[in-house]
Amino acid sequence: MDYAFEKEYQDTVTRVSAHFGETLDYAALLFLIGIQELGHEPAHYKKDQKLELMHIAICTLLEPYGYYSFEGRDEEGWPHFRKVEDLPALAAADQETLIKRAIIQYFQEE
Repeated sequence: MDYAFEKEYQDTVTRVSAHFGETLDYAALLFLIGIQELGHEPAHYKKDQKLELMHIAICTLLEPYGYYSFEGRDEEGWPHFRKVEDLPALAAADQETLIKRAIIQYFQEE
């Protein structure tokens, strides 16, 4: 286990969570990133919209790695991405680590 990485991730979670008064989990961070990237005021989203927000987050997080490319926004302002390259076959834990590293980067650049 990479303890330095885990500490950096937990520090990021703590810093971001401080704005909300509760600890955000992995899914909540993805949802938050999706909302930020959407750029609309937070609202009540339907289940499919929540999934779309999490997809926006994943695309945003993986864009710097060359897996997705931002294509633009639709008439409602929702961002759209194009898959540039398939992700390598990763075990679930490795996939989560990749996303966690990208979450750290995302909030460092903020």
